[in-house]
Amino acid sequence: MEPGPPGSFGPAEPGPCLSGQRGADHAASASLQSAARTEPGGHSLAVAAVLPAGGCGERMGVPTPKQFCPILERPLISYTLQALERVYWIKDIVVAVTGENMEVMKSIIQKYQHKRISLVEAGVTRHRSIFSGLKALAEDQLNSKLSKPEVVIIHDAVRPFVEEDVLLKVVTAAKEHGAAGAIRPLVSTVISPSADGCLDHSLERARHRASEMPQAFLFDVIYEAYQQCTDYDLEFGTECLQLALKYCRTKAKLVEGSPDLWKVTYKRDLYAAESIIKEIISQEICVVMDSKEDNKHVGHLLEEVLKSELNHVKVTSEALCLAGRHLQQIILDQCYNFVCVNVMTSDFQETQKLLSMLEESSLSILYPVVVVS
Repeated sequence: MEPGPPGSFGPAEPGPCLSGQRGADHAASASLQSAARTEPGGHSLAVAAVLPAGGCGERMGVPTPKQFCPILERPLISYTLQALERVYWIKDIVVAVTGENMEVMKSIIQKYQHKRISLVEAGVTRHRSIFSGLKALAEDQLNSKLSKPEVVIIHDAVRPFVEEDVLLKVVTAAKEHGAAGAIRPLVSTVISPSADGCLDHSLERARHRASEMPQAFLFDVIYEAYQQCTDYDLEFGTECLQLALKYCRTKAKLVEGSPDLWKVTYKRDLYAAESIIKEIISQEICVVMDSKEDNKHVGHLLEEVLKSELNHVKVTSEALCLAGRHLQQIILDQCYNFVCVNVMTSDFQETQKLLSMLEESSLSILYPVVVVS
């Protein structure tokens, strides 16, 4: 196992909430966080996550495994890791990758400064990879920073848009019921063909659901299930909830998931994911000016025009003064688009000051940063 690089702050932590719901239902989210972090007796609830990332991406039709395919020049799996790292109550994130991709994964962790990440070698199938991750959490190994959690989340490395509230719901449900998983309504009707290729029967779509990720389990439940399951299960199975039911008689609580839980499967999905990310990181603009005291400053006029024309975009303004303390907070608050207006000076000192602040923040490691001067 290889832990990710330590550090009190890195660019993996800030970044836009990819669901596009940043700041919404803050009180409800805080309440859910409190419930997930503590048990009724006040003890901390230990939560870890396992990401199987050993697939070769045959359906993607490209030589690079889909979890390593670039989106805006950044590997897909890095977005998923960031979504989990943003959830502070997830203590450990174990990623199962093949031996041939181990160095690639280490370089991703280092470049994007991911934290709380440990690597294990993946198996030849999805279930074997998950089992490898569970073993790493269960075994008390010398010099390992991992410890057995009470609840473990299993998530796909190619589902980058998972929301914290969904993670909280499945963890809370798993704590109560032993297992839980996100579901979504079926988009298409499922039919069963006969041996001669004709329609045998169809399922009533309203009565069935699609099983999605994330899923969560009491660790002892899912680990026992994997220890008991057959080689056939490990080779051909895909549904973790079914293993908990089959071997531990644990009925999973089903939690309604959001539309953003879809999985990047085909090449066209990469373009869809890129479009979603671009839309989200373009939802805020900061107008930076060399003075905010003059109400007739062209920066203020530009701010008002942008607010009136771009109803779906949050427009703020700030002056590059007082060592840029307020602007630094805006940068930390995940703004990636800036318009720098210089009126008092003509040598673009303010623009250079802004660029220096952005470089120091390492913000552009995660997402493209746009500065218009």
